[in-house]
Amino acid sequence: MERYIDDNVSLGQGVKVGRFSIIESDVKVGNGVCIGDNVKIFKGTQIGSGVTIGDGAVVGKKPVFAVTSTVKNRPLSAVSIADNSIIGTMAIIYAGSELGQECFMGDRALVRENCLIGERTMIGTGVIVENEATIGKNCKVQSGAYITAHTVLEDNVFIAPMVITTNDNYMGRTEGRLAAKQGPTIKYAARVGGGALLLPGITVAEETFVAAGAVVTKNTEPGKVYMGVPSRVKRAVPQKEFIKQED
Repeated sequence: MERYIDDNVSLGQGVKVGRFSIIESDVKVGNGVCIGDNVKIFKGTQIGSGVTIGDGAVVGKKPVFAVTSTVKNRPLSAVSIADNSIIGTMAIIYAGSELGQECFMGDRALVRENCLIGERTMIGTGVIVENEATIGKNCKVQSGAYITAHTVLEDNVFIAPMVITTNDNYMGRTEGRLAAKQGPTIKYAARVGGGALLLPGITVAEETFVAAGAVVTKNTEPGKVYMGVPSRVKRAVPQKEFIKQED
């Protein structure tokens, strides 16, 4: 069997499906979509027009939980990928997640269940976006970054390579951690430099600049540069670097 496409799949005009790919029932594929070799697309996935899905990608995977996991197993909606998005080689998108128009997922990137990714956002090579994360439009999350569960990135946020976000101050101890579990909130047009570490529940304010290697332990002030371990204000961000916020 070179490939399998269920009889209940809707394929638009000009769709190309590579060798050994599997498309399950009730999937809808828009016009001009290119699906590579060895791709698995799970039941009900909605794929817009002009989308490219690289070799070995998995779209709509359902999560499997360890017996010690605090994440609850519950019904999940089908994946939705909007028009003209690009999904890289061996990228994985879990069930319940949505990608806006013209998104880019690099090779081996992973987006867990119930994530929202805004239009024209780039998720770089090897990035991990954990469950229940929300990423706005026009964001850049560069190679190797780790976006923990329950993190919020507003529009135009920049995350440099190898940034780490965290969400559990108790590090797995006591039941109290479950109610307190929360990733960082990174506000409009904030920038976080390579290898920086953001602690659970903090807010990185609008137009904050977090320098490479900084450890952010507290909420930041808008438009300030933070450096060091723990991070402290060093100076103001130049006004010429600000991005005008849309009304």
